[in-house]
Amino acid sequence: MHHHRILFDKYHPGYFGKVGMRYFHKLRNKFYCPIVNIDKLWSLVPQDVKAKANKDSAPMIDVTRFGYFKVLRKGVLPENQPVVVKAKLVS
Repeated sequence: MHHHRILFDKYHPGYFGKVGMRYFHKLRNKFYCPIVNIDKLWSLVPQDVKAKANKDSAPMIDVTRFGYFKVLRKGVLPENQPVVVKAKLVS
């Protein structure tokens, strides 16, 4: 192993050694958190709700019904339409 180390250090610096913290017995389902961006939210709203929506009433979108748990801020919604989004709290 020692004679390989010289070339590894030369061409692959940082290859050997430990990096980061270990998580013993990591259960992946604890960290399952699908995300959706704001620009995709309006596509989740059914057509009949879109037709009824106006400036005075804001449709409520429950993203957990569509399999998403977290909403990210990427993108924009239609400017003249308010929307209420219901999502699980993720810590």
